[in-house]
Amino acid sequence: MSVIKKVMTLLHGSVREIGESVVDANATRIYEQEILDARHSVAQARDELAGVMARQMQSARQIERLQADIDRYEALAVEALDKAQEALAEEVAGKVGAVEQELQAQTRAHAAGEAQVTRLKELIKSAEARIREHEREIGVARTTESVYRATRSISENITQGGSRLVSARESLERIRQRHEELADRMSAAEQLEQALGGDALDQKLAAAGIGEAAKRQQQVMDRIRARRAQGAQGTPGNDPAQAAD
Repeated sequence: MSVIKKVMTLLHGSVREIGESVVDANATRIYEQEILDARHSVAQARDELAGVMARQMQSARQIERLQADIDRYEALAVEALDKAQEALAEEVAGKVGAVEQELQAQTRAHAAGEAQVTRLKELIKSAEARIREHEREIGVARTTESVYRATRSISENITQGGSRLVSARESLERIRQRHEELADRMSAAEQLEQALGGDALDQKLAAAGIGEAAKRQQQVMDRIRARRAQGAQGTPGNDPAQAAD
């Protein structure tokens, strides 16, 4: 049958090695196309198998019909004998024999068809399993090829002095150095301001009791002491006249 030939053709032949697919990009595309063609062939085989199975269903119904005809004619032959119609019964018996021959031929054809259907199912199942295996292999091949391309690209960029990767790393290093220099400048400026700025000098003068801030503090303390003295003089117990009385 054409279905068997197609499935057998699909299953024959070896698959290219994965290493071949990785090395040659064209081999990968060819491999993928072969898998697509195989899937198409399997789908066509499944359609044809469905047709064969449909004919088997029709054959099974034909066998049932022939068996029913045999049962019916045998019943008629018995009825003819009951009515002493020997010649008619023999004629019916001849009809039963012809139908039995047709039933036997139909049964043999149906059995052969069932064997073919079973074989086709096994072939299609095996073909689909092989296709899935090839699809897994092509997936590994594509992944390996991508890894090889990435590794080769990185190796080339690292080994070549003027590569973009090296330039980028050098640029990042220069940026980092500028940032460090800027941070150092800001820290030095803060330290210089503390050491040489006006606030630092004022703080030193105030600590030595020199300058406007120190004078103001002293004036405030003098004023507080004067108020305290005035308060003490205004207290009755401290009045000299009252003490004389």
